[in-house]
Amino acid sequence: MRLVTYRTTPAGQARLGAVVGGRVVDLARLGSVAGVPLPDDMLAFIDLGPDAVPVAAQLLKSHEGKWPVGTAIPFENARLLAPIPRPRKNIFGIGLNYVEHVAESNRTLDTAKELPTKPVIFSKPPTCVIGPGEAIEHNKEITQQLDWEVELAVIMGRRTHRIAEADALNYVFGYSVMIDVSARDCRRAGQWIYSKGQDTYGPLGPCIVTADEIPDPHVLDLSLTVNGVTKQSSNTRYMLFKVPHLIADISAAMTLEAGDIIATGTPAGVGAGRTPQEWLWPGDVVVATVEKIGDLRHPVVAA
Repeated sequence: MRLVTYRTTPAGQARLGAVVGGRVVDLARLGSVAGVPLPDDMLAFIDLGPDAVPVAAQLLKSHEGKWPVGTAIPFENARLLAPIPRPRKNIFGIGLNYVEHVAESNRTLDTAKELPTKPVIFSKPPTCVIGPGEAIEHNKEITQQLDWEVELAVIMGRRTHRIAEADALNYVFGYSVMIDVSARDCRRAGQWIYSKGQDTYGPLGPCIVTADEIPDPHVLDLSLTVNGVTKQSSNTRYMLFKVPHLIADISAAMTLEAGDIIATGTPAGVGAGRTPQEWLWPGDVVVATVEKIGDLRHPVVAA
């Protein structure tokens, strides 16, 4: 399933929907008509556990093409928000997780030239998340080095602690796209959260594709353009630490919970790694794409 959080009017309630055949189907309303109770927001749906996806999928299949009145709208009439508009916890970010990005970071960002032997983990606060089409803010008083990073985002489906790597994918709810916006000149004593956690620095969406639709997250093309020019183009097969390893490593020390987000790192091609270096400025448009999930398009505006 392709799950979204959407509104029908700018001031309307955010609701959970599924994208089916060019329409957004409101799962709670459809469930109410069919006598199948379903929540109206994404986190509550994830909280239902592994049975929620097949139940909802069967409900959608049984009504496809004959949606009850008030349960579906044309996709173009829905205003998409971030699939999880306000995560419960900080997003787990993974740094230096593609080999070529390690090399370019060493050249330009003073990171080590050796490949990490363990995942490099940082965090982004829930307040940085924005949805499709929302503006990335450029505050010239804070940064002159605003950069881009396209990433596959993993959304956890169940609480887990000290999970074995072989079992880790069974705890994934689904996948989305994230742009890890980074102010390169805001790093402080090697710490990244001020650089990567500012407001609007976590574009997320356009949807969550449930894990049953992506059995292997390591075969996905991902790319990013700025003003129509390709800056990043790679495949998730080139991750240094694959998704099961990341889940096992994080959960060895910190409990992962339903709805937690892991941004799995970015390939080469960031602005800091280019010659000459390139940065985002007001008026630019960034589009990030992950195969089987979709596109995130965001303008950059002066803050």
